[in-house]
Amino acid sequence: MNIADTLDGATRLVAIIGDPIAQVKSPAGVTQSLIDRDRNAIVVPIHVTTADLERFIQGVSLARNLDGIIVTVPHKFDVFRLCATTTERAQFLGAVNVLRRKDDGSWHGDHADGVGFVEGIRTAGCRPEGRRALLAGAGGAGSAIALALLEAGVVELAIHDEDPKRREALIERLRNRYGNRVSAGSADPQGFGVVVNATTSGMREGDPLPVDATRLDSDAFVGDVITVPAVTPLIAAARARGCGTQIGTGMFAAVCEHIVDFLLAAGPLAAGPPATGA
Repeated sequence: MNIADTLDGATRLVAIIGDPIAQVKSPAGVTQSLIDRDRNAIVVPIHVTTADLERFIQGVSLARNLDGIIVTVPHKFDVFRLCATTTERAQFLGAVNVLRRKDDGSWHGDHADGVGFVEGIRTAGCRPEGRRALLAGAGGAGSAIALALLEAGVVELAIHDEDPKRREALIERLRNRYGNRVSAGSADPQGFGVVVNATTSGMREGDPLPVDATRLDSDAFVGDVITVPAVTPLIAAARARGCGTQIGTGMFAAVCEHIVDFLLAAGPLAAGPPATGA
């Protein structure tokens, strides 16, 4: 069954918001997953700037058939502050990437980027337990991936970010839970068994690489969060050195399933309506 077979006046809505928004792949994938689980629902991309974010959330919350909001760059930290409640994971990170409507009309948030990323690299053959990891990017996705890698058992996590203040804030938060397993990193990936790009570097032609690919160990595993292009310059360079890799769509597929699980766990979408159309 596809979207055209189910779209009607009873269709429930999930928004995905970001700035920009044209690059996201979630609408079709999450919509199809909802339909596959017998929900008459559709994900709609909406371009929202940071300046308009709070007013947008206030306004769109008046729509009685809007049951969820998926959050992408750059809104994950700002939307956290607009949630009535969140999961413990989102509370620790201070960021969200998905909201579901509560019975009282307010929003409950979670952050699935990290668990999705780790699930994706496991599917691609990487076992993070006992390995040293270098993470480039301390933003919304990077913060979630950092937490998930530590939960997955990396023995050391070094974090590199062009914004020292943002990097140090994340390191401090993680050290409160994981101590000296977390440190400041650089663009040099030598000696790291897992290397992750959680920045936007690679989305545009001519972007600098987030790490020095000439210093990658040949047995390292390299993951990227970027979905367009599918094979980023970093992934191409890593493959040329013989590294195992995960492209952004691998993470994306796993994150989508976690998002759908969260949307269907409670609230209006949890009990239907079924995708029968008519």
